Amino acid sequence: MKTRLLLIGTLLACLLTVAGPALAHHAWHGYDMENITSVKGTVTQFDWSNPHVWISFEMTDDKGAVEKWSAGGPSPSRMANTGWGKETLKPGDQITAVGHRIKDGTYNLRLVKVVMPDGRELICYGGR
Repeated sequence: MKTRLLLIGTLLACLLTVAGPALAHHAWHGYDMENITSVKGTVTQFDWSNPHVWISFEMTDDKGAVEKWSAGGPSPSRMANTGWGKETLKPGDQITAVGHRIKDGTYNLRLVKVVMPDGRELICYGGR
C-alpha cells in the first residue's frame, strides 16, 4: 500500500512539474489583458509556423520615428479555422493590428485580430 501511494504521489508531482510551464506559456503572462491596443503599420514579415504565428510590422509615430512591432497569434491550425492562410499577409501590406500589449513597454502584442485597409477583420481566435 505504501509503495502504491508513493508511486501515485511521485507520478502526480511529475505531472505538476511538467504542466506548470505549459500553463504559464499559454496564459500569455505579462500581457495587459484588460486593455486593447491598435497599431497601424506595414507588414515586414509574416511567419506562418508552429507553435505561434507571428507578424512583424513597422509603424511611424507622430514624430516620424519608426517602431518595429511584433504580434503573436495562435497556431497556424487555429488561425486556419478562422480563415487565415500562409498567403494572407505579405510584406508591404498595410494593416491595423489589434491586441493586448505586453506590459514591459516593448512593441509586442498578443494578437486578437487584424483589420485590413478595406475594413475586413481577420480574427485570430474562435470560429468563422
